[in-house]
Amino acid sequence: MNDAEGGGGYEVVDDYDMVTDTSSAQARRGKDIQGIPWERLKITRESYRRTRLEQYRNYENIPLSGDAVDKKCKQKQKGANYYEFFHNTRLVKPTILHFQLRNLVWATSKHDVYLMSNYSIMHWSSLSYNLSEILNFSGHVAPTEKHAGSLLEGFTQTQISTLAVKDDFLVAGGFQGELACKRLDKQGVSFCTRTTYEENAITNAVEIYDSLSGAMHFMASNNDGGVREYDMERFQLTNHFRFPWPVNHSSLSPDRKLITVVGDHLDGLIVDSSNGKTVASVEGHLDYSFASAWHPDGRLFATGNQDKTCRVWDLRNLSNPVSVLKVNMGAVRSVRFSSNGQFLVVAEPADFVHIYDTKLNCEKRQEIDFFGEISGVSLSPDDETLYIGVWDRTYASLLQYNKRHKYGYLDSFV
Repeated sequence: MNDAEGGGGYEVVDDYDMVTDTSSAQARRGKDIQGIPWERLKITRESYRRTRLEQYRNYENIPLSGDAVDKKCKQKQKGANYYEFFHNTRLVKPTILHFQLRNLVWATSKHDVYLMSNYSIMHWSSLSYNLSEILNFSGHVAPTEKHAGSLLEGFTQTQISTLAVKDDFLVAGGFQGELACKRLDKQGVSFCTRTTYEENAITNAVEIYDSLSGAMHFMASNNDGGVREYDMERFQLTNHFRFPWPVNHSSLSPDRKLITVVGDHLDGLIVDSSNGKTVASVEGHLDYSFASAWHPDGRLFATGNQDKTCRVWDLRNLSNPVSVLKVNMGAVRSVRFSSNGQFLVVAEPADFVHIYDTKLNCEKRQEIDFFGEISGVSLSPDDETLYIGVWDRTYASLLQYNKRHKYGYLDSFV
């Protein structure tokens, strides 16, 4: 991954100060989901969307990788409707630090979301409409517990590049290889460390999971080519695997035996989680990858790439992807399978989130369409709610979509 900032800027539509929340009832009556007052502007939404599609410049490490995909791939049929707009919250102001790293929104329940907002990790409750600060990295952050290898002096003015939250555990990764671990049910920070003191040290991704022993572990992917595994009880490094290029994302298979490793290389790797040895690779992407995820069945996994595709692979035959999912404008920066495996959520850097039905071999999709950079996407553990962080000077917000049910208790929290 690159240290340079950039990649398709977003021009605000209007400096309209009276932007308010939008509820599902208001949206059904015709209000814009982001509260953009199109009736007062000199441009229609449709016209502005066309302009955005024409003018957006996808960031590529391999020149013209997106153009090559455009010539070869067709998009899947859109028009499906799996998740329904429920609320847009303007009080929540998501931000991003690095244009290639967009895993900064995490839902731990259908009502609880954690996200980055400047130097702060914030918690939003969609039930009580309460926004609270969990951790602030603008000043000094130091551990309140003593663990071997912990930096007791802590960090100052840490720039948080990535985040992961699961159950009561939170791990934040920083621009200089910092890792800060916190239990949400305790005061203070449990553990601080620097993964490396190399110059090129950005923490690109973190994943928290239950290990085979039942203990909580987390895995950090770094620009120094390292994938490091820590336990979350004593915060000790249990594994350190090294790769010849910056690792942008890694994810552990449901049976905990394999790791997908993607980074500044065209191929993705499947690695043995016990020893870090490569057992297979996947070829086909035309640029660098920044996202990966496993289907809960443990057979399928997905990779997201700057060539504007998400590719779905089957462990039983890795010679070709099962599906090549082409998006609209930019790199695939984030991919998530739903807990029940039915849906695959694919996020672009801006404006579009796509939801594919895996039961239909990803041939049908829902397209969620808005304006602004995407700081992250997260499904709640029960798949009932999808949250999308929107970063923008004027229209920053948190979008909430709820899973559609045939019974449909409208606008209720059931």
